[in-house]
Amino acid sequence: MSEEEQIKWDHRYSEGSYRPRTWPSPYLKEWLPIVPRGKALDIASGTGRNALALAEAGFMVTATDISSVAIDMGRSVAAERDLSVEWQVVDLDNFEPTDRYDLITVFRYRNPMLWPKLVDALAPNGWLIAEHHFKTTADVAGPGEYFRLEPQELLRAFGDLRILDYSEAISVDPAGVTYALERLVACNGEPGF
Repeated sequence: MSEEEQIKWDHRYSEGSYRPRTWPSPYLKEWLPIVPRGKALDIASGTGRNALALAEAGFMVTATDISSVAIDMGRSVAAERDLSVEWQVVDLDNFEPTDRYDLITVFRYRNPMLWPKLVDALAPNGWLIAEHHFKTTADVAGPGEYFRLEPQELLRAFGDLRILDYSEAISVDPAGVTYALERLVACNGEPGF
């Protein structure tokens, strides 16, 4: 991402033109009881809705985003809730994970260049949970077609992992907004993990 992208996102957050969700992804909440605790990396965290949920669930969380404004907002909420999260402002186009993680989450962010690095950053038996908008002719909210996934794109991107769950579906979020979402849960482990 360029400096221009960082400025754009900082502006969207600071001016309020982008209203971030305050609740964690229902898909993450569904899988959270099953995933073993450990170190978690939340990619494109925004204001940290999923990173905060991970910290509350007992993970040691690193939250990353291009926007320093979003990261500051997340840091403030974490302090109010007495949660420990490591917040990092990073250019995800050039991001090189320097650790191994028991869980990596990627929600509503498409970056195919980053995906192989995430697979490499998984600890043995580490989990990956991803969710993003996909291309559809249905009347749904979300980004333009350029930013949407192709059918089965997540399966192709993370196919070297053990796929535990995959879907492409029209979903309604807690605020009543309809989205077309491609979702995947995968594990870097043997059968029976």
